[in-house]
Amino acid sequence: MTTVKTAIVIGGGIAGPVAALALRRAGITATVYEAYPSTTDGVGGTLALAPNGIAALRAVAADQAVTAIATPIHRTVLAVGHRRIDLPALEGVPPLRVVHRNQLHRVLHDLAAAEGVLVEHDRRLVDAQETEAGITARFADGGTATADVLVGADGIHSTVRTLIDPDAPGPRFTGLLGFEAVARHEVDVAPGTMTFAFGRRGYYLYWPEPGGGTRWGVNLPQARPLSLREARAVAPADWMRILRAAHADDDPGRDLLLTSSADELQAVGSLHIMPPLRHWHRGRMVLVGDAAHAPSNSSGQGASLAIESAVQLARCLRDLPDVRSAYAAFERLRRDRVEKVAARAARINQAKAPGPVARALLPLMMPLLVKTAMNPEKTIGPEQRYVIDWGAPVTAGRTAR
Repeated sequence: MTTVKTAIVIGGGIAGPVAALALRRAGITATVYEAYPSTTDGVGGTLALAPNGIAALRAVAADQAVTAIATPIHRTVLAVGHRRIDLPALEGVPPLRVVHRNQLHRVLHDLAAAEGVLVEHDRRLVDAQETEAGITARFADGGTATADVLVGADGIHSTVRTLIDPDAPGPRFTGLLGFEAVARHEVDVAPGTMTFAFGRRGYYLYWPEPGGGTRWGVNLPQARPLSLREARAVAPADWMRILRAAHADDDPGRDLLLTSSADELQAVGSLHIMPPLRHWHRGRMVLVGDAAHAPSNSSGQGASLAIESAVQLARCLRDLPDVRSAYAAFERLRRDRVEKVAARAARINQAKAPGPVARALLPLMMPLLVKTAMNPEKTIGPEQRYVIDWGAPVTAGRTAR
């Protein structure tokens, strides 16, 4: 039985509120400290929640509220030029769900508030000091907070990560810049169909919006990373001209971009991944979510893995008698799984902006690609069928899911 009674959770995105909800179910009072002055209105685009992510939300009774605001994807298609191939689906697995990041934040914050979780905004962590009895977080506004443990759910640019290991690597730029909008053009596919398209000069994806139109996302090859502020400092009309030129020869990419308003174009920023970390925890501090493991968005698993880790951390702190053994069990449960997902996503990411030779060979390679590398039971099967058994006890040795 744990001796941990209180927790500081740094970060109010996705992993933070889920961690706080799970910790409450584990008998630990958690307070969330978020650097932004409010929920992240307008920040970020659409993200995917895989079946394993929805299953993990069930442990904190958040699955129904989230699926209610999400769009189910029942079919996925790979496209190169005019050639389309249906990607095999997993048998007996619920559909992928897509949801706007900001809507997801709101739902998770509302659920946390309803269960008594306190969320303090405009509290940016700058340091933490550990004692034998606990840990004290220090914030940019001069305030402090003290608890038994500190959970770093503060994203890919994590401050907690640098406190745990000053030599920890930072996020790596994938060479892609993300954009998203809704086109007035209606694509000729059934609702719930997501198409992954390799255009002549870049990669894009799209699916019909339930309310009409077609939502699309573009990964634009970029020489250097841009912060979200830098990307949004460029006039949307200028970005739209660049994107329309990049996809002028693509069908339906050309029509999607031509029928989209520049004023509604959303730059979601440079796409990053986290390389493997040597240390996920030190003393009373521990990392969850993107702060520890952020695979390429090609994985479709970033948010789901963050949710899983938040739930698993709470299980370990609930069942093990001290912080050190809880953190060790947490890392043992999570590291191999998240690193395998990241490795698979990295291989996919290399194909998103193929050179001229690879682009010419893609139509010939597609059947083999689908048959082997994209065999769902061998690749995404172990990822999406994964279910955390919240009721099962965690032990210091071998641990159940």
